[in-house]
Amino acid sequence: MNFHDSHCHLDPMRYGADLHDVLVRARAAGVTGMTVIGTRAVDSEAAADLADREPGIVAAAGIHPNDVAEADADEWDRITRLVVSGRVAAIGETGLDWYRDHSPRELQREYFDRHIRLAQKLALPLVVHTRESIRDTLDALREALMRGPLVIVLHSFTGTVAEASEAVELGCSLGFAGMVTFRSAANLREVVKGVPSDRLLIETDSPFLSPEPLRGRRNEPANVVHTARCLAIARGEPLEKIAADTTANARRIFLRR
Repeated sequence: MNFHDSHCHLDPMRYGADLHDVLVRARAAGVTGMTVIGTRAVDSEAAADLADREPGIVAAAGIHPNDVAEADADEWDRITRLVVSGRVAAIGETGLDWYRDHSPRELQREYFDRHIRLAQKLALPLVVHTRESIRDTLDALREALMRGPLVIVLHSFTGTVAEASEAVELGCSLGFAGMVTFRSAANLREVVKGVPSDRLLIETDSPFLSPEPLRGRRNEPANVVHTARCLAIARGEPLEKIAADTTANARRIFLRR
């Protein structure tokens, strides 16, 4: 079986000299594809460098909503130049975070719109972070879709069945991370049951959100297999089908260029 971790952060700041071993363990576990996500210009550039030299890895470039207050015009120019260079497969992560509020909400909205418009201009997929902001996020995406097409990934989805249904209706794919494996996440496993197989993605959000039975440890792409197994049980499907479906979906989204 092959798996694709559709959302991980593998920059040297987080893994350092361990990165080689992390990649070896991922491939040994069958994780042959990884989408490495940027949250600032520096780690977006590092993600593109990693994708240039490592097979099976693609990069995304963006500024995380919690960080936009620290970004300046030069940093956004660096993101834009990187995206235009053709070295990344997606834009993000971007979005809205009403939980931490590290950045003013209006500034988050402005940067979210910048990322959306850049994704639409270059026909690249958009990787979206939403935390306690799903209503405003879906409204912004619906408005954007009135301007033109947009391929959307809602990463680490934790919304309700109704919110998942609305997101799917908008054309979004939904990424599920380690949280779906938690004992307290029965409601999220109910959401998983209703997501169409062609909209389903698995992710680690490494180094965060380690799944059961590895909570408390640093996460890494090899652990996406635990999330896949949880989805298989929740949906009553063979693990082989979850692996095949989610890998095909990730390749369709991120390997379009």
